[in-house]
Amino acid sequence: MSPPSPLCFVLMPFGTKATQGGGSIDFDKIYRDAIAPAIQDADLVPIRADEERTGGIIHKPMFERLLLCEYAIADLTTANANVFYELGVRHTARPASTLAIFAASQPIPFDVNFIRALPYELGPSNAFEPEHANALRARLAERLRNLSDAKHPEHPIDSPLFQLLGEWRPPALAREKTDVFREHVRHNEGLKGRMADARAKAEAGEHAGALADLRAVEADVGSLDRGEVGVIVDLMLSYRAIEAWSDVIRLVELMPQPLRRSVLVREQLAFALNRRADDPVHAADRTRATDILSEVEAKQGPSPETCGLLGRIYKDRWTAYRESDPRAARGFLAKAIAAYRRGFEADLRDFYPGINLLTLLDTRGDPASLAERDRMLPVVRYAVERRMATRSPDYWDHATMLELAVLASDRTGAEETLDNAMAAVGERWWPRTTARNLELIAQARTDRGEDIGWVRQIAAALRKQAG
Repeated sequence: MSPPSPLCFVLMPFGTKATQGGGSIDFDKIYRDAIAPAIQDADLVPIRADEERTGGIIHKPMFERLLLCEYAIADLTTANANVFYELGVRHTARPASTLAIFAASQPIPFDVNFIRALPYELGPSNAFEPEHANALRARLAERLRNLSDAKHPEHPIDSPLFQLLGEWRPPALAREKTDVFREHVRHNEGLKGRMADARAKAEAGEHAGALADLRAVEADVGSLDRGEVGVIVDLMLSYRAIEAWSDVIRLVELMPQPLRRSVLVREQLAFALNRRADDPVHAADRTRATDILSEVEAKQGPSPETCGLLGRIYKDRWTAYRESDPRAARGFLAKAIAAYRRGFEADLRDFYPGINLLTLLDTRGDPASLAERDRMLPVVRYAVERRMATRSPDYWDHATMLELAVLASDRTGAEETLDNAMAAVGERWWPRTTARNLELIAQARTDRGEDIGWVRQIAAALRKQAG
């Protein structure tokens, strides 16, 4: 039996991250199009760090991977704090099996020449085009092959600690430990694959089967105190993807305390509580969700994510009270507008709270609100256009452009953008959320005497897409 392929651990940011120059970089695309294929070209198995998806928690499996994976790649672009911390840990354990890479156009906090870092190119607006991917893939695969070739004449020490202290030798790890680690990695990757299959099943309309599959995964995870944080968070997000709100809430309540107290988990708990509160039986969940997010904002300061979720809750409370208590409804509308405004002002590059701010200003419809809407609309449009220029547009990019066209009364632009949005739908609640916003705009403009039937037609198409 041939030995298993060596593991290569990749330390890099997740998703799209802002740069110091005001743009952003799509790190998922860099990993998908260049880094992972290069690792496979070198006959290694890629494993990606997941601390950003777990709210920044550096957990035990992370240290296992840093110490036990035969090879590692660290992308130092944007000077991500977790990546630098993990690189330091790695350099204490492995003398000559870690490659550092960085985008040549981006500043990093110190000179990396002493660790022989490999630069890679980006295009205009930090775009990672096929030619950039092919170049990085080829160079990275060559460096990895050289590292893994025992006969290669040069295996320079890349760890500054080993360079400085020639006699430094970390304790040897027992073979049993590495074997258990490999089995643990294989098991967790299998769980993640099963969760992806369950989400795909839900998208195909098999909700009951998907829920049963996710609960089976949860049973196989066992005690959450001993489970890998990345797998637990993946499970929470998978329950969210199939709109199993009670399962999200139940899972969070079973999590170990450090994970449960992370900002990411608290935000997702509030999200699930607010969604479950649509059922009158769970109406009190909305107050609990508000309390959670208010506490997060008080401790961490305003952010697009926290304030965006808080704005959504106040918006839902506004719609719930519009008929029964107009005065209370106006108060919740004002709170929603204020929350979205704080979220957008916290980072003008994040258009999610911005587009919701515009929609509610349009809905409130008084002269001051409409004047603010008109001032802010170009700012939000610029934010989404910049994001679309630096990465492959997703559903929310297209949905935001659709909503902006509606707010600008651009029927032709809205109908053209609708096609792009509907082709990019992932989770079923996405088009439902956009339809709800468009219906709010349509109702407000109908009340102002405008002919807005075409907006209702677009909203109906989105609701049909949601199923």
